[in-house]
Amino acid sequence: MAGPTVASRVIAVLAAFSVDHVALTLSQLSRRSGLPLTTTHRLVGELATLGALERDERGRYRIGVRLWEIASLAPRTVGLRESAMPFLEDLYDATRQNVQLAVLDGLDVLFVERMSARNAIPVVSRVGGRLPLHASAVGQVLLAHAALDLQEQVLAGPLSSLTDRTITSARQLRAVLAEVRRTGVAIADGQVEAHSVSVAAPIHGPADTVVAGLSIVVPATEQAPWYVPAVRSAARGISRALGAPRASVRPSSAEPSADTEPSARTKPAAHAEPSAGTKPAAHAERSADTEPSGRTKPSAGTDDEAAVTG
Repeated sequence: MAGPTVASRVIAVLAAFSVDHVALTLSQLSRRSGLPLTTTHRLVGELATLGALERDERGRYRIGVRLWEIASLAPRTVGLRESAMPFLEDLYDATRQNVQLAVLDGLDVLFVERMSARNAIPVVSRVGGRLPLHASAVGQVLLAHAALDLQEQVLAGPLSSLTDRTITSARQLRAVLAEVRRTGVAIADGQVEAHSVSVAAPIHGPADTVVAGLSIVVPATEQAPWYVPAVRSAARGISRALGAPRASVRPSSAEPSADTEPSARTKPAAHAEPSAGTKPAAHAERSADTEPSGRTKPSAGTDDEAAVTG
């Protein structure tokens, strides 16, 4: 049987790094990659010469800028991020919460962009980080529109539990995915972290297939349905920027109004600064029916749909 290839050994060295291990000595790289020290020494030297790894003043190695340059060319993210950023910024400006852009990768959600205010609730997600598909709202959105064989693979389990509210039942997850497809939005309350709730909507590409998901993470004390119109509007705007035909069709006026509150709390004036416990101003979003510009935005009142509680 043939041994590991050079390419597989290089990947093993690079995969030794993680968010908890950003700087490693040669011995640590050898141990974490499972490669002999002599092999590790040779590969690390070549990677450092090429700029893929960098050595700090303590002799430890870190991922080099050259790898970031190469990774930034990934076709699944480069065009997506460029199209999405104006809408992410608008959603962030209107809410001052955690706004995230994610794609499907294997059995995980891979986060490719995140914006967060200084006083926003802390979250475990990060750019380049992953979460199980079944646990988060954006993961449920992506899974609901994934290939059937992938859905069945996830449903077959095991479904790991991140909190006591994470979905661990295949039957419950199947029902949630069906509801996500019906409503076009997902809400996951306390499934990743008990103190937060996330709202997500799908982003469609030129072929009208789901290519990414957009989510917002807010404190569990917030009324999550308040954020549904803004998230759906931003997702539709990104879809239109990507050339999705369905995003060019205005939502039916028969859909529930975005101004219908889930409680008796007073909706803030459209010009008010968003704060905890208040709904983001509807006109602060970029409309999916116009290109990003300084023009007056139409009301988001026709953008809402029923949300599904995960």
